[in-house]
Amino acid sequence: MTTDPARRFYASATAAEEAGAHIVRLDQRTLKTPSGKPLRLPTRALAEAVAAEWDAQGEVIAPSAMPLTRFAFAAIDLIPDKRAEISRDLAKYIETDLVAHRAESPPPLVARQAQVWDPIVAWAEQRFHMRIPVVAGIVPADVPPQHRTVLEWEVDDLDDFRATTLAQAATLAGSVLIGFAFLEGELDAEAAFAAAALDDLWSLENWGEDPEARARLDRQRGEFENIARFIAVLT
Repeated sequence: MTTDPARRFYASATAAEEAGAHIVRLDQRTLKTPSGKPLRLPTRALAEAVAAEWDAQGEVIAPSAMPLTRFAFAAIDLIPDKRAEISRDLAKYIETDLVAHRAESPPPLVARQAQVWDPIVAWAEQRFHMRIPVVAGIVPADVPPQHRTVLEWEVDDLDDFRATTLAQAATLAGSVLIGFAFLEGELDAEAAFAAAALDDLWSLENWGEDPEARARLDRQRGEFENIARFIAVLT
């Protein structure tokens, strides 16, 4: 059974303030999350960006065209009730983090990984005051348990909106280190995408184009760009 798409039921969407919070109004109605909570946002810029997404909708509402709304909904509906679980899951990425697990061959790929990923590892080591083991092949990294603890604390220190951003980026990249570097401005969207998609991009360069792989990479790049837009309006 399929659900009919929601049709536009409002004339305009605007940013407003209510009880000291930034909100979005659809005509005179306050926009709510899927769980029915008022969408209270931390900045005017985010409220304006979300309002612009709703205002740009046609006769049929297309949620896929509203990535900032999706992130804001997640920050209110999903993150608060699962903070401890999310902190543990994100910290656990350090055990299998993409940038710390390298290929053994061929040499050009090994060199490309070192060129792109070594600076991220070096930044993270300085940022979190820890040595991050880098391994090649299928050998598991020997990550001290205190590394996970430190990263859990770091996630716990984030507000719900930044925690949402980190969760989205880390999951997209398969790397909490890329996620943190992206969130904190060490990497922009294109650099984060290039690091996350390095192996796939290298394969296309060396073994030829694959339409399905290229389409998947284009979606990944677009999502990094969406996350970057979300980060930009959080301050």
